[in-house]
Amino acid sequence: MTSVTTNSPKSTVPKEMSIFSHVKFEHLIAGISGGVISTLAVHPFDVIKIRFAVHDGRMQTTPKYSGIANAFATIIRNEGIKGLYRGVVPNVWGAGASWGLYFLFYNALKARLQKGNTDMQLSASTHLIAASEAGCMTLLITNPLWVVKTRLCLQFDAPTQTYNGMFDTLVKMYKTDGIRGYYKGLIPGIFGVSHGAVQFMVYEEMKKYYSYYYNQPISTKLGTVEYLTFAAVSKIVAASSTYPYQVVRLRLQNQHYSYKGAWDCVKQTWIYEGWRGFYKGLGTNLIRVTPATMITFLTYENISHLLLKYSVNKIVN
Repeated sequence: MTSVTTNSPKSTVPKEMSIFSHVKFEHLIAGISGGVISTLAVHPFDVIKIRFAVHDGRMQTTPKYSGIANAFATIIRNEGIKGLYRGVVPNVWGAGASWGLYFLFYNALKARLQKGNTDMQLSASTHLIAASEAGCMTLLITNPLWVVKTRLCLQFDAPTQTYNGMFDTLVKMYKTDGIRGYYKGLIPGIFGVSHGAVQFMVYEEMKKYYSYYYNQPISTKLGTVEYLTFAAVSKIVAASSTYPYQVVRLRLQNQHYSYKGAWDCVKQTWIYEGWRGFYKGLGTNLIRVTPATMITFLTYENISHLLLKYSVNKIVN
């Protein structure tokens, strides 16, 4: 009887509070750390993927590469090592902010659904919804950084270089296109929220079934191999199933060509390139995003567990 009365009105009030009552900035710090470290490690593949994705065979100003190795060699020969790191600053900012905010929002939404009980199991559809909401919130904040990164990565040689770094790009974009320029590719980006949603759903489900199989709480810290495996599988599933939106989004952000909108981009890609056009750069993307995601999630899981453990011990002591 005592346990029932202690769980009445007084203890349920915090559980019904807004999402902000479940915000833990440990997830933000851990997410930023994972995003920054992984981005610095694999940025050259990102540059190559973007250049593959925007090449539709019609723009003479866009370099054409016969493969990943040829792309590396050509960029280094024509632009030097720095060519492989074009757009790295906004990419680091964007990835750090995106992963940090995504993990922050996602865990806050999940904690609200769990009513503060981190060992409460949620369904696959619930994970999908929480991840979608977190993705939309993150995209609205970080889209300008992705537009800047894309434009810097698409500066091929001296005659076409119109931007001198992240802040110069932000200023020039505003002068040319106003606030709207910062949100080019937003519509396909919103559709692309499904990518993160699928990834987090698969990742969470794998962790859930693993914990169930070994009869342990789902909040239990797992080993390095488990985190790396779950991250790799979830990213491959998500990337393969949602890649076309990335091609459309990148082409809309490309300063060398102009489309009337997302639907016009889709139509032109289909007319001139067929279904293959929507999967340009997928191989490079998988080579880049799979290890990047593995690094991100491993870093995030270890740092978040460490910070949360420290916070609990600090409260107890």
